[in-house]
Amino acid sequence: MPYTPNAGPYDSLTPDNAVVLLIDHQIGLMQLIDDMPPETAKSNVIGLARAAKTLGLPVILTTSRDWGPNGALLPELASLFADEEVIRRPGVINAYRWPAFREALETTGRKKVIIAGVTDATCLSFPSLDMVLDGYEVHAVIDASGAEAPGEIVRDAVVANLSRAGVHIKSWFGVVAELIADWRRDEAKGWPLAVGAVHDHLPSWGYLLDTDMAYGTGRMTPPEWFVAGASEPTGRTPAVGTAERGD
Repeated sequence: MPYTPNAGPYDSLTPDNAVVLLIDHQIGLMQLIDDMPPETAKSNVIGLARAAKTLGLPVILTTSRDWGPNGALLPELASLFADEEVIRRPGVINAYRWPAFREALETTGRKKVIIAGVTDATCLSFPSLDMVLDGYEVHAVIDASGAEAPGEIVRDAVVANLSRAGVHIKSWFGVVAELIADWRRDEAKGWPLAVGAVHDHLPSWGYLLDTDMAYGTGRMTPPEWFVAGASEPTGRTPAVGTAERGD
């Protein structure tokens, strides 16, 4: 039977059906993260945020008591979404139970939710559990969230609890790859995504791109057989730089 490229039974996340929620990534609260280095946690959050903006997803940001020790929203997020309202909660821990936040989510009309919270056991877990019961499909980005001490124990407990409740546990790059799905889908966004958020916040990918001699020009040189949006590289396609074999 013929197969259609990039078509399958799983109802994937796309830029047209999902919304991103970034919960309480504040300067003070970032100090609670114990399961990864602070620079890694910050990079993962910014990577997810930049990818969402590049792909045009709606992003909802919220803070908790940002005038006290919790601290202000990460400056990078504030700058990236300078034109977006940040929903400032005065004390309610569960963002989903703050009316303005819930209204903002409902206004998007989207039921697939990508969520990251500064702390796994609270900022990430509480709204995720509520949203599942309210009919949302929730994708928790575990590496753009952080576990309080003792980090690995807390993270493992949260993953088990959320998974049992029906929450999908994802990594930030896994979410980004699912959203773009096919680098040919939209060349205007695919390449900026690759050399922007992914390059800068996933070091292994950055190294990969930096080894391409054309990276400095902002483009890659495809082989002769490649037609943008149409070519289907398979095992039957000759490798770049080799001639077709007669056998």
